[in-house]
Order: sequence, then C-alpha cells, then structure tokens
Amino acid sequence: MRTIEITKPFEVRLTDQPMPVAGPGEALLRVLYCGICGADVASYTGNQPFTTYPRIPGHEFSAQIVTVPDNDKGLKPGDLVTANPYFNCGACYACRRGLVNACHDNQTMGVQRDGAYRDYIVMPAERLIPGKNCTARELALIEPFAISAHALSRAAVKPGDRVLIMGAGPIGLFALLRAKSMGAKAAVADLLAHRLTLAGEYGADLVIDNGKDDLPALCRDFTEGGGFDVCVEACGAPTTFLTCIEQAAHGANVILIGNGKKETTFLHSVLLKKELNVFGSRNALTKDFETLIGLVSDKKVDVTRMVSGVYEAEDAAAAFDALAHNDGTLAKILIRFADPE
Repeated sequence: MRTIEITKPFEVRLTDQPMPVAGPGEALLRVLYCGICGADVASYTGNQPFTTYPRIPGHEFSAQIVTVPDNDKGLKPGDLVTANPYFNCGACYACRRGLVNACHDNQTMGVQRDGAYRDYIVMPAERLIPGKNCTARELALIEPFAISAHALSRAAVKPGDRVLIMGAGPIGLFALLRAKSMGAKAAVADLLAHRLTLAGEYGADLVIDNGKDDLPALCRDFTEGGGFDVCVEACGAPTTFLTCIEQAAHGANVILIGNGKKETTFLHSVLLKKELNVFGSRNALTKDFETLIGLVSDKKVDVTRMVSGVYEAEDAAAAFDALAHNDGTLAKILIRFADPE
C-alpha cells in the first residue's frame, strides 16, 4: 500500500509498505483524506522536538471502515469515520482523573507515533468516531476544529461574550468558527491581510491588522472600554500573549492554544489586579469531536471553506513544501488518498 513518510527534514517520500492486519479490538480503515497540521510541517522542517525519523505523519483524517469488531457505537463496514488520535497511557495521574488529552506520556499520531498517511490503517475500535452525515473532506477537518473548540470549552464561552482571537491561522480561524457558533462577538487580529480576509468571511465582527492598525484603540471601541470576556492566544508568541493579558476584562478568561517557543516576561501582578483566569489547552476530547461533527452534519458550521487546496498522495512533497513556504495565503491543505466507495 502507498505510504507517505518524512524520512528526514525537507524530504518526503511515497513508499510501498505491507497492508496492516487488524488485531483484537481493532478496525481496519481505508484512509480517504488527511490534513496537514502545523505539527506535521514542523516535522518536515526539522522543528518538531517530539518527532524521530522516518515518520509517517497525519492525525487529521477521514476513513471508511473495512472491518470492525462488534461495538456499542453501531459502526459497520462502509461507514465514514474519523478518530481520536491522541494515544494515552491510561495509568498516569492525568489519565486516572479523566484528563486523557493531557496524558503524561501522550503519543499523538504523526508525531510520537506513526500516523494516517497511508492507504490503510488499523485503529482501536473504541477510538473511532462516527461521521454521521459529514463528507470525507469535512471529517478530515474535525480534528483541528476540535483543538480550538476544546480550548474554548475551557472558558465556557456564553452568548454575547466578547472574544479576542490573536492569530488567524487555521487554529485561530477554527476558534472563530466555534466562538460564533456559541453566540459570541469576536475580534480577530493578525499580521497577514489574506488571513484577516478569511476571518471576515468567517463572521468576525472586527478584524485588526496588528501591523498597521491601532489595536488598543479598536479593542477599546469594540468593548466599550470594558475589555474582552475571553482572549484566545493562537500564535504562541510572547507579544500576542501579552496583548491578551492587556485586552482582557477584569475577571476574564485567557486561553493559550499557541505552542510558544520563546520565554515571556511580564509583571504577574496584572493577573491579580484583574483577577484573570489563565488556561492552557492541549489536544481535545472525544466529546469535542462528537459535538463538532454534530454541528457540521447539521450544516450549522461550514468548515470546507478553510481548504486552500487538495493534493493527491503522489504529490505530498509539493503540499508540504507549499505550507513550509506559506505566506499566509494558505489555510488548510488536504491530501487525497481515496474517495468513499
């Protein structure tokens, strides 16, 4: 079967590997579409500290069931599914408390273990998530959507809340989609014009060019001087984290999704003064996937506009190269292995 491997930084190869065999409790899946995550791009460029080579990337995917054991989800051959790709140990303190997304020994497909970039994979049946009426392309976008949705669930966003999202990459845009679906008023800031255009198309109530606009003034007007109820940091940069702290209302929630690579220095007394709640967010839970599949299936959210291009499996190297040199004009790229039968 066809398999895509990152063999070393900046080298992607299409190889031929044996078909997998499903073991007890496992389903055999025919992979349909896979998304390219920022973590996959980091593996490609050699900037992913958790990746060893060669590595089969991919944790954003849709698939069609070939075989599946008896299960309580009603899953059967032919069904379209996605899956929870964050493998947890089940024994650490986090797992024992139900925080399986924050397992001490988390192994995400495509990062710490091989992923879905191949014609067929086997998965524990308990990790499969029914696709309802979603298309194969929509299901391949659920995992990154779940990352953002899980983050917003940490802050219990309510209708009418004012939400600031720093960063309009895919995760920031998915955070915008989820915030709007929860009835929030959302402002989105970024440095790249095309990303801000997408944010406007996705329903942002205010878009801010962080390189040209007077962000504090625009935020002050938008919130009538009160600040934001929820601030989402989706860049991983010190400056955007500090902006979230500065623009948060007293008693607000600040959520960190962006994976920072630089230290941030600030006077922490502002957290006390404003009595801020600062949340980290990691991965997602199966219930996040299920909620979003329901929204997409019911046509309450359109995720397909996020797709900037679809590449065939044979052209995966070109897809990775395009994202590695992304000037902001690309959001999500999908790789097609097959269409549903």
